[in-house]
Amino acid sequence: MNNPLDAARARDAGGHGTDSGGATVEQVVARLRADGIDVVRVAYPDLIGTERARDVLVERLPAVMEHGLAFCRAVYHTTPQGDVVPVPEGLGAGLPDIRVVPDLATLKPIPWEPGVAHCLGDAYEPHGTDLCPEGPREVLRRVTAVLGETGLTAVAGPELEYFLCEPDPQSPTGWRRYGDAPGNVYVAGRKGDPEGHLLSTLRGLRDYGIGATMGNHEFCGGQFEINLDHSGALDAADRAFRFKSAVKEIARHEGRLATFMAKPFNDEGGSGFHVHLSLCDAGGRNVLAGEDGDEHGLSATARHAIAGVLAHAPALAALFNPTINSYKRFGPDTLAPWLIDWGLDNRSAMVRIPPERGASTRLEVRLGDATANPYLGIAGLVAAAHLGVRDKLDCPEPLEGYGYDADRAPLLPGDLPAALDALEADADLTEVLGEPFVRAFLTYKRDEVERFQRHVTDWEFREYAYHL
Repeated sequence: MNNPLDAARARDAGGHGTDSGGATVEQVVARLRADGIDVVRVAYPDLIGTERARDVLVERLPAVMEHGLAFCRAVYHTTPQGDVVPVPEGLGAGLPDIRVVPDLATLKPIPWEPGVAHCLGDAYEPHGTDLCPEGPREVLRRVTAVLGETGLTAVAGPELEYFLCEPDPQSPTGWRRYGDAPGNVYVAGRKGDPEGHLLSTLRGLRDYGIGATMGNHEFCGGQFEINLDHSGALDAADRAFRFKSAVKEIARHEGRLATFMAKPFNDEGGSGFHVHLSLCDAGGRNVLAGEDGDEHGLSATARHAIAGVLAHAPALAALFNPTINSYKRFGPDTLAPWLIDWGLDNRSAMVRIPPERGASTRLEVRLGDATANPYLGIAGLVAAAHLGVRDKLDCPEPLEGYGYDADRAPLLPGDLPAALDALEADADLTEVLGEPFVRAFLTYKRDEVERFQRHVTDWEFREYAYHL
């Protein structure tokens, strides 16, 4: 990876009252009108990474910049089915507001929504200038600030997979995999994509300006991957968040469903969220690169960072694998992580070190699945790497050969409750992420576990009803 440090700093430090070029809100409004844009969609992520938003007429943007947009804080704690989880800061406090202020540096016209520009927002407490502690974008800002105190900056490159489905009234779910055929592994063109979904999506994302670079049909039937360029940690998370929302919106325009669910089908594999991570010093030098003569071309800082990710992996699983379904993607021979290990250009390891060295030295952390909120996954990863460097943790020897041997490395948590327990027990990671966020996240996710444990599934009826 080339070093994008200067651009990352400029982007991550962008203010609210001006855009990235320093224009005032009045100048921004004039430019938007000249470009034929009359609506600004102000969006922010909730705890699970769902986009929450409000459409603002462009003439109202100056007032919104002054006062912000009021959203009920409990939106952070609302389930995919629309139920409000009783997190103390939300429902338990009488459903108070937060204040979302547009970040004009993130304005981008939406190619598939003529006349609409998309803008990310930052969440604040209703009075004053304190950021909302459980806001995912704000959590990542907190973590990058902690890392920045050491003189380091994180650069991240996200990789995300998803399944595309089309309507099927005969299916129990109402959907079937699009273009479903065996063996279309890493292909492009109409063989695995009969109606050209990938090309139209890739072009739309290019015009959206979120750093999409290339794409292909993935390993499974109806599965695709589109790669995003690398940048500063906050910008990378912004782009991954927008990518997921955009892909789902483009699919809806096609009359289809794009899902980033970890493992939506019993007879196919799952969808991953891999993050390539490097660390740069104040001069822009990649500090993971080793000196001449190092056995693996890795610096001591790189080894400490790897050790930090391994040490905090059980807690990271709660952020990178945040659903009940996530843990059905894991297991031996799945090419999804199962053990807490690392290897040199080894895709059976949880942390893979790609073969490039020098300025391109990086960790590829393969722990995550595509349901992860990209802000929280990247925040946890940067926090773990920081702790490894801060505490000078020792790195074990890399994995040799094919992994998935439980006698050679410890197991990752086997289900969401175990991962949540690991996050709660990880005091160091909690301190960096922020205790209010961790408390809210644990409350929300444990409610999800409790609801699932009370729910009677189709499998249970098929298994037991006739014979028992």
